[in-house]
Amino acid sequence: MIRSFAQWFVFAIAMLLCSGVTVPTLLAELRTERVFGPEHPGGPYKHPASFDQLDNGDLYLVFYGGSGEYQSDTAIFGARKPHGSDEWTLPKIIADTPRRSEGNAVIWQGPDGVVWLFYLTRYGETWSTSRIKAKISKDNGHTWSDPFIVAFEQGMMVRSHPIELKDGGFLLPVYSEKGNDTESVGAESTSLFLHYDAQTGHWSETNRIGFKIGCLQPAVARVSDDYLVCYNRRGGDYRPETRGFIIRSESRDGGQTWSQGTATKWPNPNAAIEFIDLASGNLALIYNDSFSRRTPLVLAMSTDGDKSYPCRKVLAGGEGPYAYPCAIQAKDGKIHVIYTTNRRSTIMHCTLDESDVLEAGN
Repeated sequence: MIRSFAQWFVFAIAMLLCSGVTVPTLLAELRTERVFGPEHPGGPYKHPASFDQLDNGDLYLVFYGGSGEYQSDTAIFGARKPHGSDEWTLPKIIADTPRRSEGNAVIWQGPDGVVWLFYLTRYGETWSTSRIKAKISKDNGHTWSDPFIVAFEQGMMVRSHPIELKDGGFLLPVYSEKGNDTESVGAESTSLFLHYDAQTGHWSETNRIGFKIGCLQPAVARVSDDYLVCYNRRGGDYRPETRGFIIRSESRDGGQTWSQGTATKWPNPNAAIEFIDLASGNLALIYNDSFSRRTPLVLAMSTDGDKSYPCRKVLAGGEGPYAYPCAIQAKDGKIHVIYTTNRRSTIMHCTLDESDVLEAGN
């Protein structure tokens, strides 16, 4: 149902495009800023990053940083772009386990106003020894609780935003990474979801989503209350692979059970993807359109409930790499995307209107 003028406007543009009518450029094009680089607090390694818009309008961004991916000096850093400001605050440590390496961080504000910080702590040589931890904040990320463990099983990891459910709880996309090779993801790796019961605070697991070469890092979007779709990164190594595609799974019961993974038509160079639903009902899939390189970074949009993605826009092209996209739709309707580049040392932030993608077409 179309509930606002903004949603009606986007719907009208989509219908005009489908009818073949040329729509003039009414809104500004893609806007990109460099948020942080190796010279900023957080060390020379800043990857990957996650962000959300808080209830007060601030953008809050997190990443794990230090001297390198597998170094024990890594910590979780947080930074804020206050509502109405053009400047980000300098990153500061918000989670750090002594003598352990931290990993992927996800920031998300729930429907009750609680801000959740999910992140990893690695207890061995590879990510297959990690566990998922969390902290919460009840003052928009100014102060944080003590850390607590969300998933005790070794190899459990987090990468993408949760999705709110109609029962008041949420689904946290997670994955179980297998293997002891830093240059390859084991074929036994699976995606799954942790269901958080808002009434009891209890976590429960869904079934696991498998694929023949491994499946990980699910990103989930809502087509309807009961129909959810997730797209996943493939497993395997990082060599050029012309058979490596994004993996798809779906749930028809509100996220309780999931189908096994199937290959899509979109290439995946063993890299993270992003998938979000928009207020208009459209869906945005962000991925690296290559079998072997993390470039270009493309946003594809579906206007028909995940049946097709005829509208595409390149967010970042050229040498790259452009990795680990994270996206939100802000309260004003704009789409925000962050990603890392420059050998995992630099965080970029781009902003665009939904109509920019619809107008771009193929």
